[in-house]
Amino acid sequence: MDHVVDKRERILAAASNLIVKNGLQCSMVEIAQVAGVATGTVYLYFKSKEDLIRGVYSRLTEQALAALVVEHGPEVSHEARIRRYIDDYITFIWADQDRAILFEYLSNVPLIPAEDLRKLFAPVTAFTARLVTEARAAGILRDLPMSDMGGFIGGGIRNTLKWRRVDGSTLLPAERAAIAEMCWSAIAA
Repeated sequence: MDHVVDKRERILAAASNLIVKNGLQCSMVEIAQVAGVATGTVYLYFKSKEDLIRGVYSRLTEQALAALVVEHGPEVSHEARIRRYIDDYITFIWADQDRAILFEYLSNVPLIPAEDLRKLFAPVTAFTARLVTEARAAGILRDLPMSDMGGFIGGGIRNTLKWRRVDGSTLLPAERAAIAEMCWSAIAA
């Protein structure tokens, strides 16, 4: 079973890598070559390129879930929960440049229908919505629509860090803290 998971993961990683480098201009043959599998093997796991792209989105969703979804007990304040989410988002985006580029590309140039995209990211969106809704109900966040607030947090962080990478900057702890504070200040009540 691990062998099956390994091949599928290699195919998804290869597709992700090639999308980062060339957009969607990569062929299934090229994906197979980068993954180190036969082209037919790609089709054993993914019936079409569209199916493979859905797999790339799904893989990205799983990574986001692992990085961002942290359940807190009632002893943790809503402010601490939101600040943790912001910090975790910064970590998620900064930790892997290729994943950040892929996330940005797939967010800006959706390669699947919007409804499918919403379904795939629903677990992350639901967690973010609950976090923001509860914090807003507790009176610590501005009274803005959840989708706007969630989009601002993610988009603001992704865009800020993207431009830091473009100019070759590192992310020092004080700069990271400043980005997190900017994000918090923009949404805090």
